[in-house]
Amino acid sequence: MIKELVIRNMTRPEVDELVGWATREGWNPGLDDAEVFWATDPDAFIAAELAGELIGGGAITSYQGEFGFMGFFIVRPEFRGKGLGNTLWHARRERLLARLQPGASIGLDGVFALQDYYAKGGFIFSHRNLRFRAEIPERPVTPTVGNEDIVPLAEVPFDQILDYDRSCFPAPRATFLKGWLSQPYAVALGCRRAGDLSGYGVVRRCGQGCKIGPLFADDAQAAQVLYARLAEFATGGPLFLDAPENNPAALELVHRHRMVEVFGCARMYLGPAPDIAHRRIFGVTTFELG
Repeated sequence: MIKELVIRNMTRPEVDELVGWATREGWNPGLDDAEVFWATDPDAFIAAELAGELIGGGAITSYQGEFGFMGFFIVRPEFRGKGLGNTLWHARRERLLARLQPGASIGLDGVFALQDYYAKGGFIFSHRNLRFRAEIPERPVTPTVGNEDIVPLAEVPFDQILDYDRSCFPAPRATFLKGWLSQPYAVALGCRRAGDLSGYGVVRRCGQGCKIGPLFADDAQAAQVLYARLAEFATGGPLFLDAPENNPAALELVHRHRMVEVFGCARMYLGPAPDIAHRRIFGVTTFELG
């Protein structure tokens, strides 16, 4: 059966199918994730086809060849346990390595059950990213703002956003950000202090409730104000945030708001772990594209 497996690039409609699988797996993707992800890197989506039927897929996103990310790895349940996923995963890893500059690292957020499997493929554990859930009341309390000026991110020059994002992400990702910040079912806010950008965040609608990602901030105070303002978008429903365990201030934030842990992934790297400002990362952008 493995010999009959065809590994190829996905079509745009097949990405929608992959997102549908992710929904059934309980990953709760955003309403516009497929569109933004495809626009970021259409060559990233790899299909596994068996006898003309799509049975699995995943993304191998390249950020200008400087950093790669493996995500969205799904094999349909009825085709699991046959070695097909193993063939697909290794093919994706090799294809992504070929898309990157020599020495560039690859990241992934893998479910804990597969952590040992990814380790056999050369990935080294960095930290856990934990998904938390909160129920936002109909009338959320708006925080008292000190020196923070919360503004629509569209009012902030894009080059400033890029510079800030680059401190928190291993490579420039202008194409991704242009789509991510302008989603129709989302709100993007910036935090300013004395005119300088001190953080930004995005909250988007998902199949279930809303999800914040990213949430980047200079410190806990900026993150707190941004979180509270973004949470207003989820009024009356569930709100999710994927907080990195290697930033204690991020865990303090979710506990302060009595968020409940509901899921988690192991962040792992093939190659050197990137030198980024972990203290600024209060919420990762996505488990699918990094």
